[in-house]
Amino acid sequence: QVQLVESGGGLVQPGGSLRLSCAASGRIFNSYPMGWYRQAPGKERELVATITSAGTTNYAGSVKGRFIISRDNPKNTVYLQMNSLKPEDTAVYYCNKPGALKWAWGKGTLVTVSS
Repeated sequence: QVQLVESGGGLVQPGGSLRLSCAASGRIFNSYPMGWYRQAPGKERELVATITSAGTTNYAGSVKGRFIISRDNPKNTVYLQMNSLKPEDTAVYYCNKPGALKWAWGKGTLVTVSS
């Protein structure tokens, strides 16, 4: 079973930046597309960015142009560079495979955007 560990969250002012990391155990990580999700208080979890095993990326409209997803396959790690952060980006951020078949969710990392 693959284990996912997210890190890098914190408190940041509007307009600021953060870089999130997701470390995955297991040698099969490189074969799968990966995604970053977020869940704001009182809202459903939403997919904000995906990256294929070859590096093709896709973004939700709300973060396009501000967030960049990348991966380092030898390190079994996926990153989310978040720029020009807005208060509405406040959420717990998780990584996992996109699609219906997912690994167990990690604990996530909290991002709070506030002045």
